[in-house]
Amino acid sequence: MEFKRVVITGVGTVNPLGNSIDEYWDNLKKGVSGAAPITRFDVTKHKTQFACEVKNFDVEQYIERKEARKFDLYTQYALVAATQAMTDSGLDLEKVDHDRAGVIWGAGIGGLQTFFEETRNYREDNPRFSPFFIPKMIANIAGGLISIKYHFRGPNFTTVSACASASHAMIEAFNMIRLGKAEIMITGGSEAAVNEAGVSGFNSMRALSTRNDDPKTASRPFDKDRDGFVIGEGSAAFIFEEYESAVSRGAKIYAEMVGGGMSADAFHMTAPDPDGRGASLVMKWALDDAGLKPEDVDYINVHGTSTPLGDIAEPKAIQKTFGEHAYQVSISSTKSMTGHLLGAAGAVEGLASILAIQNSLIPPTINHFTDDPEIDNRLDFTFNVAKPREIKIAISNTFGFGGHNATVVFKKY
Repeated sequence: MEFKRVVITGVGTVNPLGNSIDEYWDNLKKGVSGAAPITRFDVTKHKTQFACEVKNFDVEQYIERKEARKFDLYTQYALVAATQAMTDSGLDLEKVDHDRAGVIWGAGIGGLQTFFEETRNYREDNPRFSPFFIPKMIANIAGGLISIKYHFRGPNFTTVSACASASHAMIEAFNMIRLGKAEIMITGGSEAAVNEAGVSGFNSMRALSTRNDDPKTASRPFDKDRDGFVIGEGSAAFIFEEYESAVSRGAKIYAEMVGGGMSADAFHMTAPDPDGRGASLVMKWALDDAGLKPEDVDYINVHGTSTPLGDIAEPKAIQKTFGEHAYQVSISSTKSMTGHLLGAAGAVEGLASILAIQNSLIPPTINHFTDDPEIDNRLDFTFNVAKPREIKIAISNTFGFGGHNATVVFKKY
């Protein structure tokens, strides 16, 4: 079977570094940190008192206030990013075959704030929940509402695989088009877990950095003194389109998606395989799927969370997969700037990879101060300063709790 080609013709984002593509890229290339003290709730009882929050978000620019109140914040982020992407794509909805257009979205948790607020307000003597409780909370509602907004009747579902959710969504959307089951897909991911439940839950696991005295340098991927990840929030959305369709209408093409890989660590509930076997396997399978060799890759946007174990395992996996070429590949963790967007990470980092290709620039891994002797620092982690480089092939890694691994592959158009 001859696969269809899949190109990206529209992008949108709401994230800690900006509420537009231009603002996001400008801050990425400058090495700006999105971390700051939490503004959304009283943090005095929490071990971690900072996060990478979305800033200056005005949902009413896109959705009427009365309507927006029916949606959890994670859904609001999704709808805004998807609206940006659709506008950016220039698609004429009157000419789209709505039966062959769909939505596959990623979310690791869904409406956590809604769930927390509703259960907190519950009283045994007045056991009432909002009629919007369930539809606001469920993890699939964002994708459903995007399809309703645009009347897309094609494939529609949500992938839930922790921090790999958005990457899995993108792979499935890619497969729908290349297999001829759809011509246009809206895909990406969103998350909004910067709240009391999210921060407390990850604090209890000792997963978050507690560097409250210096939030902006708290996310330190591959640094010896890293002490956990910085929680982030937001969304990124893409319009995936069948190549011939995009060319025939004269669409702007950001990049081509050429492959995706999926694997499992099958090792531990929250810890990565220390030898990086699952991570190595997913990169190998992604390249095989794309028909590429390891030496074809110019840039890896790594999972790089700033956790003690994960930041050791992933470089091992890269060396295992790429051999000597590992030292020729540019590597960076944009989580050093955005924080960890959980189920939306793959979307926001996939977007960073595409923008890096477009602009021939490797975004930096900021906040590197001290080499870790357990990490081979001959690898080019692009520490602290962005680096010009032509990028023909970029891959983006995401690894989630439960051992879920996903890698996406983008090619310069």
